[in-house]
Amino acid sequence: MKTKILVVDDEADLELLVKQKFRRKIREGEYEFVFAANGQEALVRVAEHPDTAIVLSDINMPVMDGLTLLTELHETNPIIKTVIVSAYGDMANLRAAMNRGAFDFVCKPVDFNDLEVTIEKTISQVQQLRDTLKAMQENNILKMYVDETVINFMARPDFESRLLASETIEGTVVFIDICGFTSLSEKLPAATVVDLLNRYFDQMVKEIIAQGGYVDKFMGDAVMAVFRGDFHLDRAVDAALAVRTRLMAEADQAIPGTEYRPAVSIGINTGEMVSGNIGSASLKRLDYTVIGDTVNVSQRLQGSAKPGQIIVSAAAYQRLKESFQCQPVGEVKLKNKEQPVMTYEVLA
Repeated sequence: MKTKILVVDDEADLELLVKQKFRRKIREGEYEFVFAANGQEALVRVAEHPDTAIVLSDINMPVMDGLTLLTELHETNPIIKTVIVSAYGDMANLRAAMNRGAFDFVCKPVDFNDLEVTIEKTISQVQQLRDTLKAMQENNILKMYVDETVINFMARPDFESRLLASETIEGTVVFIDICGFTSLSEKLPAATVVDLLNRYFDQMVKEIIAQGGYVDKFMGDAVMAVFRGDFHLDRAVDAALAVRTRLMAEADQAIPGTEYRPAVSIGINTGEMVSGNIGSASLKRLDYTVIGDTVNVSQRLQGSAKPGQIIVSAAAYQRLKESFQCQPVGEVKLKNKEQPVMTYEVLA
């Protein structure tokens, strides 16, 4: 990988010396040198070459000296490392340079063997910084695509040994579908549809998180959320009510160019489910999720719900009826269920 090095010095012959001494590195594409006659010009060169890794700078220069350049670079480009190359090798200048962020100090007349060792050491430091920043950026991106539960699972010391492990848990699953949203894709530009869907999802997620739930997955224009721990069913219903209220507020104004007004249909079921990484290890595609009859029934209850309805199973109703206002909806035939299932609607 080519390293870009900016040499800042008002001595015209230094450019020729550098090109001669490092001609092999330049020819083999390891180093690329850029030159500036003073600190002010150096800042312009850095702006022109944002991938600059190292600055080799004199101290005593016209227009802007090396110490001032150090301060400017440290504030605006902290990843760039500066090596002072100067005849002013006294302790006062050395301390001043170090205090302003210099990485190292090489005295003139330049020992180019020593300078090359210093450059290699500096390159290593810059690469470490870049790798750290890249890891931080990748981690932030990962958090956009992976639920916090998965992040915490990956951070465990026994992560690899537990990768394909599973467990049976007690919890509540909530399926929330944005009713009629698919039809918008035929009427609005793709970017508008995506922005709108993300806005609705963001509002839902805030209410789910506020009640201690986590989003298991987004499926088209639907959300699957899971609640575990104390009072998981009550918290799930509170989240569902809050989501419905939020989307009803959005319905006060139709989407421009359409008659569409957002509404949600919600299915909730509670009970045991299997939690684990589901997918293909050989393909390296796994989804940390929950599966089982409880999950399936929740999704099918959502499919039976009308816009604005929150539908729960009879088992969930028995645990909710003292805390929430509900009304019977009736028996519905659900896929893979031999007998019809009695359902109830949560009103408030």
